Amino acid sequence: MLDHVSVQCDDLAASRAFYERLLAPLGVTVAMDFGDVLGLAGPDGMPRFWLGKAQGGVQREIHIAFSAPDRATVDKVYAVARELNAEILHEPRVWPEYHETYYGVFVRDPDGNNVEAVNHRDARKE
Repeated sequence: MLDHVSVQCDDLAASRAFYERLLAPLGVTVAMDFGDVLGLAGPDGMPRFWLGKAQGGVQREIHIAFSAPDRATVDKVYAVARELNAEILHEPRVWPEYHETYYGVFVRDPDGNNVEAVNHRDARKE
């Protein structure tokens, strides 16, 4: 269960542009803008993904997984990532080592973080 995640960014404007496009297929938009901090929300309107200007120190790669309502949406996120020339870590596929219906794509954001879009439903039931 994920309530919210915050990521520090070297270039907040670049990260904003990246995530606004990448997550558009999931219905994610900027819901709150405080200048150096942005709150992104899905269809429920609740900011759950926050971007902030890096405050110094060494950053570490993080992994963020966003829920997709179906496999087609995972594929749309992949298509947008390609348009953004993002590094594709893993193209969309089933990951049976996680479970038999785990379908995800993994890409890098502008700060090198591992970003995933995942759907857990059985495609035969969609």
